[in-house]
Amino acid sequence: MLNLNMSPMVKGILIGVGVSAVGFYAYKHNEEKVDNFLRSHGVKVKTPTAGFETMSVEDLMRTKESIEDLIAEKEQQEQSVTVEADAAAAAE
Repeated sequence: MLNLNMSPMVKGILIGVGVSAVGFYAYKHNEEKVDNFLRSHGVKVKTPTAGFETMSVEDLMRTKESIEDLIAEKEQQEQSVTVEADAAAAAE
């Protein structure tokens, strides 16, 4: 049976392993949300390297929508920079 009179070091290790396992499970369950949160705060999160061939149709559609959103944001940023540059040139 389990010896309840363990040393504090062993107890600490067991608690640490348990908390780490729970944290890992929680991260994996909410991986996309956590990664997006970290990215929005400037942390570079490695993107999964799985090929598109292995993704489900739903995952492919989500990826497509994300890429389309990024393209639209980049185009909008480029247009605003061009408009600002034109306005600055016209002001001179």
